[in-house]
Order: sequence, then structure tokens, then C-alpha cells
Amino acid sequence: MNLHNCCSVKENRSLTRRSFLAAAPLAAARAAKAKRPNFIIFLADDLGGKDLGCYGARDLKTPNLDALAASGARFTNFYSNAPVCSASRAGLMTGRYPLRNGIQGLVGGRGEDPGLNPREKTVATLLRDAGYTTALTGKWHLGASPVSVPNSHGFDYFYGFHGGMQDYFTHTFRGQHDLFRNREPIGEDGRYLTNRIAEEAADFIGRAGERPFLLYVAFNAPHVPLQAPEDYLNRFPNLQNKRKLYAAMISAMDDAVGTIMRTVERRGIQDNTCSVFFSDNGGQLPEGDNAPYRGYKLSLFDGGMHSPAIMNWPGTIRPGRVVDEVVMAMDFMPTFCKAAGVPVPADRTIDGRDILPVVVKSAKSPHDAIFWYYHDRRFPMPAQVAVRRGKWKLVVNGILFDHQLGGTNNPTLTGDDAMFLSDLGQDPGETVNLRRKYPQVADELNKLLLRWQEEVKTN
Repeated sequence: MNLHNCCSVKENRSLTRRSFLAAAPLAAARAAKAKRPNFIIFLADDLGGKDLGCYGARDLKTPNLDALAASGARFTNFYSNAPVCSASRAGLMTGRYPLRNGIQGLVGGRGEDPGLNPREKTVATLLRDAGYTTALTGKWHLGASPVSVPNSHGFDYFYGFHGGMQDYFTHTFRGQHDLFRNREPIGEDGRYLTNRIAEEAADFIGRAGERPFLLYVAFNAPHVPLQAPEDYLNRFPNLQNKRKLYAAMISAMDDAVGTIMRTVERRGIQDNTCSVFFSDNGGQLPEGDNAPYRGYKLSLFDGGMHSPAIMNWPGTIRPGRVVDEVVMAMDFMPTFCKAAGVPVPADRTIDGRDILPVVVKSAKSPHDAIFWYYHDRRFPMPAQVAVRRGKWKLVVNGILFDHQLGGTNNPTLTGDDAMFLSDLGQDPGETVNLRRKYPQVADELNKLLLRWQEEVKTN
């Protein structure tokens, strides 16, 4: 495979498993191990749990992501930190539960919302202070005020937008411009944003020099509005309407991942680069596929935050790994810090855990239980809470999203279903409420939830 002829994000060429697994000479591999690793975070926006080929998609094409999974690890019990954009991203950046870091719902994109607290330490801040060069290309959604933008939270370089969504071609939302390079707005060129995000990311890798880097590639795909260039639409002649648009958007995102990883290969740093891919929450639209999980974005049933996830690190992670242990997106912050030899802050609680032993050595999950709390003052919905411990999961006051923007179907579960107990080992779709059958289990999990909420409020 001639990597130098595969640099365009529009080329319909996939990364082959062979290119990922190309063996470096032993001396070079040992030299790479002595260096601090590079890190790349690929984050999809509202991707369904079954929307990649390696997760069972039949009519979507994701050859680059499938190759990334085949040459690394694929997770089967990976969760986002929340069922909505901002809270999930805050957990990723800080390694802390959203209820602890103060972002429990959506953050405004026009500076009217204070956004992520400047006292929070992000993974970008920690690595930058330890000598890494850092960049974010794409969506931030953690504040647009001067103290909450990416450059104030550890990113040396930022190309992207502050809000939650925008037009992929005009780079505006409801008529307001939202495209920046660092702190300055930049003009429109009408080019498809997924492609531009990839080009900026690849350029950053090319000019990073010998310094280790952290690159956060936060796609807005496949979040609405559903838009794609004609050449991507032409790849799916057998699909119609919104599904065709959705497939085209995911295909463009997959190409973008391929472009960035080929840049890593051209630099010869693949064995010293740890890459991860996942979604900020579950799929939102009926065009997406969260099967077999119940619910969509905004719900604490698994369809709201059970995400496809991939971790790739040639020479460190064995190809073809399947990880069944329960982990969360907030685990990546302490995992990266540990791999880089950077201590996490000792003056606050870090909820995430180093999961590299889980991926590399088949260790057990470092979490006895994982928790969610979701409340957004922008929506007339009650707070939701949930806990998973082993095979058991309890959802309290869950929300059922009806697949349509702006609408809910039975927005608050009532009666017996207001406290919903599932055995995920037998019922991953959370179809049967076992609260009455196993009242002691439900009671124990509810007490665990209450203790967790009290502990988080005091830390």
C-alpha cells in the first residue's frame, strides 16, 4: 500500500489491517517504547451502538474504523459518561463524573453559559504542563466564554466550534457564525466540516515535531443537520432519504479517521501512538441503530450511552482483542496520564481509572459500580439517575425518547417502572423490569445510588 498516495480525505480507500500491523525493526520498536506515547481521541457525535461495520452494521461502510478495531481492541461494555453531549465531554476531559465537575446537561454555545469551570484540570492541561503539545479539531461544547474555551483548558491549538451543532457547509447555527482558529473567528469557505476537521488534525500531526502530542478529534458527525457532499451520497445508491444521508456522513467520518491514521503512519510513529474511538452518547435519530439497547440519546437506558469503542496501540495492544469488562469514557484521562508518566491531580477526586491493564492483560474492570446522573435545566424533564454493578442495572425515573427531535414518548416513567431493574446479562435491551422479582437487589442498588450522590456533592 502506497501511503503517500492516500492522503486525501475524499479518497475511498481504507486502511488495511496489514498497514496497521506492519512490523518495525526491533531497534526502532525499542526506541519508540522509550518515548512518551502520543494520544489521539476520535469522538463521534450521536453515533448509534450498531453503526460501525465491526459492530454489525450491514448497509454502512466503515473500513478504516473496522481496520482500527481489527488491529487493536473492541469494547462490548463501553459507556459514555452521560446521555448528552456536554456532560459526556466534561467527563472525558476531567476524568470526573459530570455531577462532580458541574456539567450535568447541555452548555450554551454563545458565551451566555459559564461552561467548564476553570478550576477543573483537563487531560489536555495535565499533558501540556508535562511537555506535550496539544490540539483539538472539531466540536468543543463546553463553553464559549473566555475562561471556558479550549485554549483556556489546555489546548495549544484549536480549530472548530464552541456550540453543540452547526451547518456542515456554512459553519453557522441559526444564522450565527461559529468557526474558530484558537480564539479568533475565521471566514467561511463552504467546505464540508468533517473533511476540514481531518485536514487540520493531519496538519497538526505533521508539524508536531519530536514532542509527544495529544490530539482530540471531535467530529460533529453524525449529529443533525444531516448533510453530506454528493460524492459520499453516491457511495450508497441502494439507500434512500435520511438513511442515505446518515450513511454518507459516517462514511466521511470514517475516511477522516483513515486520513489521520495514514499521517501517523507516514511519520513512522504508529507504534508509539495510542488511538481511541467512541461516541459521546447513543444515537438520536431513527436513522441510527442502537440495537439491541433500549432508548436513544437523553435516556439512561443503555441506548442513551452504551457506545461502540475502539482502542489501538500497535505493539502494546494485541490485535483482535475483544474487551467485555465495563469501562467508561472518563477512564481515558487517567489511562493516558499513567501511560505518559504524568500524575493525576491529588487535590480532587478522579473517578476514572487506568484501563490499560484491562485491555492489555485482561484484568478485571477497575470499577465495582458505575453511575450516571443527568439533568438539564433546558428541558422540562426530571433528573435521571442510574447505576450498573456487575450484570445488574437500576434506572430511576428514566426518559423514553421517541426518536424525533423535540419530542418524548412517556417522558417520565411512572408506577413500578419509575425504578427499573434489569439483568443485562440476560436482557441487554432492558425490556423486563425485575424490581418486583428481585426487590433486595433493587434496594441495594438504590441505596448505592443515594450514597454516591451524597458523596459526589461533598467532593
